[in-house]
Amino acid sequence: MKVNFDIECTPEEARRFMGLPDLAPMQERMMKELEERMAENLRALDPETLVKTWMPMSMQGWGEMQKMFWSQMGVNVPSNTDAPDSKNKKK
Repeated sequence: MKVNFDIECTPEEARRFMGLPDLAPMQERMMKELEERMAENLRALDPETLVKTWMPMSMQGWGEMQKMFWSQMGVNVPSNTDAPDSKNKKK
């Protein structure tokens, strides 16, 4: 024998019917505290610090990382000191 029950109710009504706790007040308090902490941290950061946080690798860092990748693949990457000096070139 198979019995089906179709109950139409809101999630709030179902929660109360099942005897589950109401977490909405706690969630509101937690979200308010989280919002306050985030706002406090943002006020403490100046624009330069934000940019450094969001983009930690400078162009030099990217170049160093690229050299590391090339060296791992066995490719010799010339550095600026290896480049021939234009003053020492023969004409």
